[in-house]
Amino acid sequence: MQKNQKIRIGGATLNQTPIDWEGNKQRIIYAIEYARMNGVELVALPEMCICGYGCEDLFLSDWLYETALEKLLELLPFCYDISVCLGLPILYNNKRYNCTCLIQNTEIQGFYAKQFLANDGIFYETRWFSAWDKKGEFEYLEIQKLNQKFVFGDAIFNLKLNHNHTYKIGFEICEDAWRSNVRPAFLHQKRGVDIIINPSASNFEFGKTKRREDLIVSSSEQFNCIYIYANLLGNEAGKVIFDGEIILAQKGILLAKNQLLSFQEFNVVFTDVDVKNKENSAIINKPNVFDSKEIEFRDAVSLALFDYMRKSKSQGFVLSLSGGADSCCCAIMVSEMVKKGVLELGNEYFNKKSGVKISNENQNILANYLITAYQGTENSSADTLLSAKALADSIGAVFCDWKIDDTIEINTQIIENQINRNLTWQSDDLTLQNIQARVRSPLIWMLANIKNALLITTSNRSEGDVGYCTMDGDTSGSISPIAGVDKSYIKNWLVWAEKNLNYTALQYVNQLQPTAELRPLETHQTDEKDLMPYSVLNEIELLSIRKWKSPSEVYLLLKDEQLVENQLLKQYIKKFFQLWARSQWKRERFAPAFHLDLHNVDPRSWCRFPILSGGFEDELKKLDKLV
Repeated sequence: MQKNQKIRIGGATLNQTPIDWEGNKQRIIYAIEYARMNGVELVALPEMCICGYGCEDLFLSDWLYETALEKLLELLPFCYDISVCLGLPILYNNKRYNCTCLIQNTEIQGFYAKQFLANDGIFYETRWFSAWDKKGEFEYLEIQKLNQKFVFGDAIFNLKLNHNHTYKIGFEICEDAWRSNVRPAFLHQKRGVDIIINPSASNFEFGKTKRREDLIVSSSEQFNCIYIYANLLGNEAGKVIFDGEIILAQKGILLAKNQLLSFQEFNVVFTDVDVKNKENSAIINKPNVFDSKEIEFRDAVSLALFDYMRKSKSQGFVLSLSGGADSCCCAIMVSEMVKKGVLELGNEYFNKKSGVKISNENQNILANYLITAYQGTENSSADTLLSAKALADSIGAVFCDWKIDDTIEINTQIIENQINRNLTWQSDDLTLQNIQARVRSPLIWMLANIKNALLITTSNRSEGDVGYCTMDGDTSGSISPIAGVDKSYIKNWLVWAEKNLNYTALQYVNQLQPTAELRPLETHQTDEKDLMPYSVLNEIELLSIRKWKSPSEVYLLLKDEQLVENQLLKQYIKKFFQLWARSQWKRERFAPAFHLDLHNVDPRSWCRFPILSGGFEDELKKLDKLV
């Protein structure tokens, strides 16, 4: 190759939606046009960006592949004077493949098929796709509408850029790059590839951006290449959040990346690179992306709520605000959704994009997006009412306050008349607790229905572990934004938010012990008295659910940590496993939840467990025998 081989490369992130064909197409066009206007010669767009990554079992249909290919052909005229790679599914020889298509100046160059399918955690790609297992080989795909055949498989593309200099382009699609010693890049290097492009649909998890950046930068050094990484953005299909990360690296140097979890429809990052001389490449400003896990949590959930609201065409949110940690956390997330969205998009565009009907009567913008209600009983304390009202007033949410004792009494009397006895706390504790939670549900649903809004469910992951919730009561709702994190984290995050996000009204909830407030006040009910210390519950959960250890293994691993006395630790472990086993039916019915951490307990996205089981009876007997 000759000297002066600078080219302008870029990556684009897109906030797509499954089978939103025209919307997805338009966002792709916007990204391509933006890149071309800025002189980008080669731009990478994310995995499955044409149809959406989260199509689930629609990938088992044939028509989806036909439509995706039609949209690809419709996009060709927009790819003039630029090289673009677009992700889509391809049906080839009666097999389904996850592919990316390379286009140069409106002409298809060929297709790369993903070699390693993601099939762990929240991913089930092997259910829908075949892996391309002919490493270093390609065949030919015929597109009848074009009356042409194109290379298909593990192909390397010779692309002419920068006044007809030829560059060798290779691909890895998302999971391909994470397969350490067998990834496609090893063969790409042997074939003399100059640029590796990675279109991705890599889900958000706490701390993942650092791992991802390390992988891409080190890959560019290990394989002596330019590496372009482009991820999807936003809450695409309901549960999984994509952070929209774009990374451009060259031979061990991070050249550029973008701000993550943006409220924009698309984002393009580009820089100039010299294929042979990294010293002549342009390193642009790199944003300080996530200073802490607390900011990650705030940014991920607020964007996910916004996308869920607008894509479901809902008119904001309704929340039963108890004044406790979970509901206060959810209220803050909606507040941050509005704050961050307005800051990034501007007030007018944020409101327009949200699709929410804005009332001029509301002096505070948040009142258009959040209605809260405190539904008190004789067992509710003045402290939780103060906490709820102070927070709602401080953030500008609509606040309603009513009592439900009369409704509880009517329901209770009906049953007492049928069974010919009075219900008492001594014999009917669970029944009397649950009726309070269930009576709240139809009332708060009425508000949600009137506004055509999403009802927020406030369950957290710790409650999901042990079923510490009332079905058709506090579990009622449309979306469960904090179900992916544990109670201890939420409590700590609220303390952080009070100080760092200036929510001074959180001082009230931060002084309270978490409690359901369903028993008489004189019993001083708390969550940890009902269950166990949350710190212990978290440790048991980590070992039993994340690492799938038996009760005995959990005990042997924890007993030397001196969390509690050994006999009490056994009791807590036994309680956890018993409650876990009998609560699976509840987890099956929880409202959709966002995936935020390395694991969650949602059986529809991460953790499968039988509804009916032996309940660990034999395993718990073995635990009893341990010293």
